[in-house]
Amino acid sequence: MHRATVLAAKALIVVLLAALLGVQVWVVPSLARSTAAYAPEFAQLVAPGIALPAVFVLCIQIVLVCVWRLLSMVREESIFRPSAFVWVDVILGAIVTATLLVVIGAVVIDRAQAGTPLILIGSVVAVIFGAGLALVMVVLRGLLQKATQLESDLSEVV
Repeated sequence: MHRATVLAAKALIVVLLAALLGVQVWVVPSLARSTAAYAPEFAQLVAPGIALPAVFVLCIQIVLVCVWRLLSMVREESIFRPSAFVWVDVILGAIVTATLLVVIGAVVIDRAQAGTPLILIGSVVAVIFGAGLALVMVVLRGLLQKATQLESDLSEVV
């Protein structure tokens, strides 16, 4: 992979991390509090309305940090080492956690009778998307495992 490509990807990751931090620290709490002020009957949802999205965003941030590290491994030509699997597994765990947070959020909203059918539909779509991402990561992990094995076999032959 070209150095410029890795640098561009890392620059994008920095921008995304900064934007997500802003969402996590300012946007989510502000939105939860303003929603509670607008609809006081849902004031009990402020805490989960801050915590669940904040942890969801944290999952995205974890994925970005892992991608950063994998990009570094590609640049260092060390991607076909067992240490790469740790980063891929953390990405997979973050995706599964984020998907579970969507389910928890949908249940909390449903229990409070605060949702609309659109929220339920959006939650179902998000869970399907999360499951799809997790499956893609499992396939990519398998491909990385196969490539690592082939690299190892090749180094023994040479």
